[in-house]
Amino acid sequence: MDFSTLASTMQALESTRSRNQMVDIIASLFKQLSPDDVQRSVCLLQGVVAPPHKGIEVGLGEKLVEDAISKATGYSSKEVEKLYLKLGDLGSVAEELCKGKKQTALFSQTLSIEKVFSTFYKIATLSGHGSQDVKISMLAELLNNSSSVEAKFITRFPIGRLRLGVGDPTVLDSLSVMHRGDKSDREILESKYNICSDLGLIAKTYAQDPNSISKFTMVPFTPIRPALAERLPSAKEIIEKMGPCTVEAKYDGFRLQIHRKGKEVEIFSRRMERMTNMLPEVVAAVRDELNCKDIIFEGEALAYNETSGEFYPFQQTMQRKRKHGVGAKSAEMPLRLFAFDLLYLDGKDMAAKPLRERRKALESVLLKNSKTLSLSESYPVKKPAEIETHFEDFISRGLEGLMAKDLNAPYTAGARKFAWVKLKRSYRNELSDTIDMVIIGYFAGKGARTKFKFGGLLGAVYDPNTDTFQSLAKVGSGFSEEQMQSIEGLLSKIKTKKPNARINSIMEPTYWVEPKYVLTVTADEITRSPIHTCGKEGDSPGYALRFPRMYGELRTDKRAEDATTTDEILEMYKMQKRTELSKEGEE
Repeated sequence: MDFSTLASTMQALESTRSRNQMVDIIASLFKQLSPDDVQRSVCLLQGVVAPPHKGIEVGLGEKLVEDAISKATGYSSKEVEKLYLKLGDLGSVAEELCKGKKQTALFSQTLSIEKVFSTFYKIATLSGHGSQDVKISMLAELLNNSSSVEAKFITRFPIGRLRLGVGDPTVLDSLSVMHRGDKSDREILESKYNICSDLGLIAKTYAQDPNSISKFTMVPFTPIRPALAERLPSAKEIIEKMGPCTVEAKYDGFRLQIHRKGKEVEIFSRRMERMTNMLPEVVAAVRDELNCKDIIFEGEALAYNETSGEFYPFQQTMQRKRKHGVGAKSAEMPLRLFAFDLLYLDGKDMAAKPLRERRKALESVLLKNSKTLSLSESYPVKKPAEIETHFEDFISRGLEGLMAKDLNAPYTAGARKFAWVKLKRSYRNELSDTIDMVIIGYFAGKGARTKFKFGGLLGAVYDPNTDTFQSLAKVGSGFSEEQMQSIEGLLSKIKTKKPNARINSIMEPTYWVEPKYVLTVTADEITRSPIHTCGKEGDSPGYALRFPRMYGELRTDKRAEDATTTDEILEMYKMQKRTELSKEGEE
């Protein structure tokens, strides 16, 4: 299929903020395409050439893209840069300049979806001496053969600025509408996506034969989307909700998913990024110290001091996430991995089995004398007092809190269920948990902050029901001077004149940014607010944070979609009210 068909779809998507319209537009596109082009289009609509666990990114810098535009259109680099300063979007620059090219190719061809996708894939995988010039030439060739509208989206793709607002839920709904005419297949599509983490492959398989989607199963080296926990404010409510359960230590480190087949090992982050090369001691232990052939399991890895045996805080553990100097850092800050769940063992899908069986099987494959691998601490409990005892013990040892788990529950990939409930330490204020927000904009610095060009952040939570990011708070405190400089440097590279189509916000920052970075905040409480859109319905006010402040560093281990959800904020607000009523009763 011609790429112009996809470009027209992108143009239509850019012009609407209605999610239902977006679903219909994409479903209409899918109906016109071959299964292979459906797969390619899913990737191109989301600005990727492969799922995250493949580790393949296009990632061309703005200067290289400017050079490609110059080479394709005949305008000088200075002319391209001048127009970019005026328009603020390289896609619009390419669109404008392609309308009046100073030079044209001797031979031109109609671009196909396959041609555009394969070119970007080659750009992403090309390396070595002289590869930069080749990448510029390949992008320039695409622009030479493109219309002005095609050029706009081809240019935005390699710098990650498509601005279409097409998230995973929107694609899944579109696939179902393509075949069923409604969203009735969304649930089965999502469940299979959760165990293969490749949306393009799901789309292609479903387009070929909707019935064949049920054949997807867990296999080593294909990451599974992690199960998620709910929140409850007290031990009493945990027992009321779950009954007798088990409580595990909540470690503040890397959540990892480990895959082994024979002697081959791969490790993925909670974002499903490949981290194998960063964690050599964990790879060695998994390869040599497990009593099985094939396995997929989850664990939390923490850096620790071998001399004192103390675990380092999360921000120091994060230093192990690096591409260079891995060996030296591994020796300085070795990791200990606490295994807490088993998903697959020697050809058997373990996810559907109850936790007590998964835990027993996991314990049976771990060697007892390993210095790197061990089972997470876990204790059966029946009463709130028992939970409180373990909670206080974990906190006193510098851990984050505890996880209460239903021993009879299966593993629910990619879902947030009350099979897992987290209870974390209080930060001595009304809001007893931290919140992970997506940065959707930032404010220019005023007064003492003028020199940093940074005056605070506009944060949002994620609503999977609408596939949007809803504003929750303006964060203006908790930053060090070094953080202000660092964050402004990161955000200045992804700022936009208009908000991303998935952003829902009444408050306007000085600069909008692509929803990419996640920060953790603490606050005094959750309040109702007419100026924020989190949980806002009709004329009723939304929800906001009172006195929010940044906590720690940016959470580079989380995707924007891994942020706290709107439903979680609403539930935390209810928990806060219950706590307030309880205190009033005590008084």
